[in-house]
Amino acid sequence: MHKLITLATDDTLVSTIKDPELQDPWGVYVTPAGQVFVCGCRSNTVIQVDLEGRKKLATLVSSKDGVLKSVSVCYNTKTDGIIVGLHNNNTINVMELQ
Repeated sequence: MHKLITLATDDTLVSTIKDPELQDPWGVYVTPAGQVFVCGCRSNTVIQVDLEGRKKLATLVSSKDGVLKSVSVCYNTKTDGIIVGLHNNNTINVMELQ
């Protein structure tokens, strides 16, 4: 499935989002400030969605940035950047956000 499903703590459905830039979603990371980043492995992207998972806010990185098969993401508060792990690859991409 190519969608992100957001559940409440009691497992009730909050929202579902489908987006062409979120194909084969893998890693999800929520920052302490409540920003939500999601990897699209097949779409080679990392997108940001709103806290409720109802809509996409931005595409943070894509294959144009050298991201192929993104599966994990983490936010670095000190550098204001993201660290992206790739499937079947022994490297990580560190990218500054603007």
